[in-house]
Amino acid sequence: MKIAILSCFYPYRGGIAQFNANIYNELGKTHEVRAFNFKRQYPGILFPGKTQYVTAEDNAIKIDSTPILDSINPLSYISTSRAIREWEPDLLIMRYWISFFAPSHGFVGRHQLKKTKVISILDNVVPHEKRPFDTALTKYFLSSGDGFVVLSSSVGEDLIRLKPDARFKVIPHPLYNHFGEKQERDSSIERLSLEKNKKNILFFGLIRDYKGLDILIDAFSLLDQSYQLIIAGEPYGSFEPYARQLALSPAKERIKLFNRYIPDGEVPLFFSCADVVVLPYRSATQSGISAISYHFGVPIITTDVGGLKEIIEKQGTGIVVEYPECGAIAKGIREFFEGGNRDTYIEGVERAKRELSWQSFAQELLSFYNTL
Repeated sequence: MKIAILSCFYPYRGGIAQFNANIYNELGKTHEVRAFNFKRQYPGILFPGKTQYVTAEDNAIKIDSTPILDSINPLSYISTSRAIREWEPDLLIMRYWISFFAPSHGFVGRHQLKKTKVISILDNVVPHEKRPFDTALTKYFLSSGDGFVVLSSSVGEDLIRLKPDARFKVIPHPLYNHFGEKQERDSSIERLSLEKNKKNILFFGLIRDYKGLDILIDAFSLLDQSYQLIIAGEPYGSFEPYARQLALSPAKERIKLFNRYIPDGEVPLFFSCADVVVLPYRSATQSGISAISYHFGVPIITTDVGGLKEIIEKQGTGIVVEYPECGAIAKGIREFFEGGNRDTYIEGVERAKRELSWQSFAQELLSFYNTL
């Protein structure tokens, strides 16, 4: 079977590009697969981080792709549609995570051969940071597909609200496996200049308002001297409010800040130090951070929002707190360390690692394709 994938690939960096590379490689074991990439993903003025591209420190999976789609140039929508159509795939897979891409991807999905089934993998249907035009654009995009794969049930519920007749399948996010193995704890702590003999709490990844870092900082001030908070990630937007909050925190001496993009080569250091990863999100659908955390065998504490709790509760990989509120999160952290269930959570993570493979994801996706 011929499978086309339209999304971001190397040299773009980030979890979505790595996800695409993994599924490309897995499907390529048994099918003919071709990657169609962006030649411009975001205009520089709209990109909130420092760079969209991999650096020498990233362990990016290099995929041979065709850079053709310019997200803001409608003429490229036509050339991209034509290029995919001329290759005559049986299946076109697209990724969708923000309404910014609705015009380009919606156009491409509409202009394919009759024989080509279009399946979109939806990270989000309703964005975390909403804008007035999101619903109209997303509806336009959703009308271009034959079927949808969602990474959590909550995204499926959002999908049905906007497209009641949508055909979809829930397939959980597989585990990232390109970061290498977990490293020795003490040496990792030393390399990051952390205090030893602490209960290490990790907040990792892009810093955005909906992810609730401010809530976690307040929660951490309610914990005693035995705890250490590690914040590692690049801010999307101003970090100034967090900087002020950290400066006023009574626990600031026990908070270690790595306020920058963490290249792939350093990721094992942070997760090798961590006893638990905390996701204090105000809203969420699913999280690529959980896929990294499980890869390194680290349990999770998360809030009861979106789809975050689905795998955690199913596999018993950590604690779900009821509200994104500092008192509740502090209580959940104490329960994790003092409740006597840490070994049970770690065993749950090991079960999740066995089940959430790229092979399983690819098989489920193709099984869904055969029903369309």
